[in-house]
Formats: sequence, structure tokens, C-alpha cells
Amino acid sequence: MPRMDVREFDRLAARARGLAVPGERRILGIAGAPGAGKSTLAGRLVDRLDGLAVLVPMDGFHLAQAELERLGRAGRKGAPDTFDAAGYTALLARLRTPVPGTTVYAPAFDRALEEPVAGSVPVAPEVPLVVTEGNYLLHDRDGWAGVRPLLDETWYLDLDDGLRVPRLIDRHVRFGKSRAQAERWVHDSDETNARLVSRGRAHADLVIRAG
Repeated sequence: MPRMDVREFDRLAARARGLAVPGERRILGIAGAPGAGKSTLAGRLVDRLDGLAVLVPMDGFHLAQAELERLGRAGRKGAPDTFDAAGYTALLARLRTPVPGTTVYAPAFDRALEEPVAGSVPVAPEVPLVVTEGNYLLHDRDGWAGVRPLLDETWYLDLDDGLRVPRLIDRHVRFGKSRAQAERWVHDSDETNARLVSRGRAHADLVIRAG
């Protein structure tokens, strides 16, 4: 989690709670560059809301490694075209209109396996708020333009690159890359993606400065 004043987190939690209206279904999106802390912030918000929200990560729509290799895109894993954007958009549309008595199952991403895992996240119809997080929620190209209209509110988490890049390198090391491999991957791939992500910052309903 990026450093954040307790009062700032309380303010964000209160804003999220205001979206969680029993009997309705709303979707909050948290966007930001790789390593900004999106998944940790989203997880903390869902924990604070204590049953009123569920976390559905965009990363569950990564294409499988075998498919990336078939497409010749394994070296750019994490780029906009290495996800099933249409599948993610379809899931969000389905989540907006819950059917009584029907639980929707969303995929998640296992960082230890570096693979998506289907059917990992149950979303019960009575849960009023879905929190989703990922790089490309505000991206308007490569099949992603349909995402933003499905979100009731979108936040952009902005972490200074001097903090974000080192922690992103550390994360890659933690999940099996050597430090040299991690540094090369971050500078050649993740930061290319970060520049694309940053274009959506101005379209967020709220920009959160962390650090």
C-alpha cells in the first residue's frame, strides 16, 4: 500500500461506502500505472466495507501464457492487447444488472503462477458495490473504450515514479525474476504500459496522490 494519511483513507472509504446502496448495484473502478498500489487500496476498501463490496480485478482477464506465446506477445505481457478486454467489458455489463438468486463468478490472477484462474471470485446478487481495479479502466483504445461507461465512478491512483518503479521491480523479484531481469522488464515493458495508462488520468472522477 502506498503511504497514505489515515484521514485520507477514511475519506476514500466513506466515499466508497456512499456508493454501496443496498438494493442497487454500482461499480467503482480504481485505475493507475503498474505498481501504483491499486490492488492493495481496493482490497483495503473492500475489507473496510465489511460485506457491502467485492473485489473483481481486471488482471483476471490476462490471456494465458500459452496463448501469449502463440500470439508472439509473451514479451509484452501486460500491454493492452494481452488481455481479453471484450470479456472484461462483458463481465462488467453482467455485474451491473444482477439477477436475483444468481451468483456471478469472476476470474482472478495468480501472481505465483502468472496465470488467470477462472471462477475465483463469487459476486452474490445482493452485494451492492463491485470494486474493480486495473491499468486500463480509462484507456480508450485497443478494445477498452467500453469499460468507462460501465463504471459509476473511477479513481486514478497516482504514485510518484521514484517510489512506484522500485517497488514494481521488487515485486517482480519477489515472484521469481532475478533483479536484472526485473529491472529490464520494468523499464522495457511495464513503463511502456505506464505511459499509456497515464493518458487516462484526466478522465478520472478522482485523482488520489499517494507517496
